[in-house]
Amino acid sequence: MSQVYVNDPSSVVGFEDNRLQIKTNDEVLRSLPIESVDGISVFGRGQMSTQCIGECLRRGIDVQYYSSAGTYFGKLTSTQHVNIARQKRQVFMSENEEFKLRLSAKMLSAKIHNQITVARRYARYAFLGDSIDGDIDIMRCAEHSVSSCENIAEMMGHEGLAARAYFNALNKLVVPEFSFSGRSKQPPLDAFNSMLSLGYSILMNEVYGAIESKGLNPYFGLAHSDREKHPSLASDMMEEWRAVVVDSTVMSLVNGYEIVTSNFYTNTDARGVFLDREGMKIFIAKLEKKFAASSKYLTYADYGVPFRRALNMQAGEMGKAIEQGDADIYSPVTIR
Repeated sequence: MSQVYVNDPSSVVGFEDNRLQIKTNDEVLRSLPIESVDGISVFGRGQMSTQCIGECLRRGIDVQYYSSAGTYFGKLTSTQHVNIARQKRQVFMSENEEFKLRLSAKMLSAKIHNQITVARRYARYAFLGDSIDGDIDIMRCAEHSVSSCENIAEMMGHEGLAARAYFNALNKLVVPEFSFSGRSKQPPLDAFNSMLSLGYSILMNEVYGAIESKGLNPYFGLAHSDREKHPSLASDMMEEWRAVVVDSTVMSLVNGYEIVTSNFYTNTDARGVFLDREGMKIFIAKLEKKFAASSKYLTYADYGVPFRRALNMQAGEMGKAIEQGDADIYSPVTIR
């Protein structure tokens, strides 16, 4: 299964002879069997035919819409996976403080663990003017503390400390032209953060779709508090994947000189830095390669699983944990 990205403003996505077709000025740029399509992401002014929209809804193919700069607008999604009984159970368990605390500790601890692993991986190959040892110590302390917190607010405080140390470490590991001053978003203030923001937005929608496919509601969260128009459970479940999928992709692009600062532009109106069309193609191609790569990080699978499929499998495990009211069923991904 694959995710289709459309970032040419003159493109039209249609459906013909059981195939998804992307055309520009009536010229077919790409054609693939509709059965092979997992989702469609449209950037900017690209269009979809009514017939194609109907087919996507019928088949449960999610369609996401972004601005040309990568700002997320919303999604077209089918309701065929809605499971009322499972969602009622989810609402009930979202009010169970012990269940929330145990699952939140697992997910946030895994997030920090994975951040430490990614930072240490890239430290092996970087010429460090400043050591990241102090940052790693802060993160290890936070990882340990998260597991012993008595409430989620305290837990999130330790996670925040780890995040600041983590991005401080990454800044020491990137090539000089991509240096940055901490995490910035809405808008991203530099090229590095621009890629992180876009990557996290795409990852969020991947997790969102996986959650929906298991009959769960993405808006009833555990670690992240409920708030209007925010898919809190998707935010929870993407935490363990941030460093594994997005951060490692960005670090590889930057330190491998696969992308350059000229692939970005500054939008004076939005006061942010964004990928240009060529930069977007480079970034998306790299991220898709990551999603398609297999790993053996799932504790309950003794075979390699592509990251995109692993997201879906983890959503299934979350569904089981919620239905049975047992936090021990869910094992977050931790990399080595």
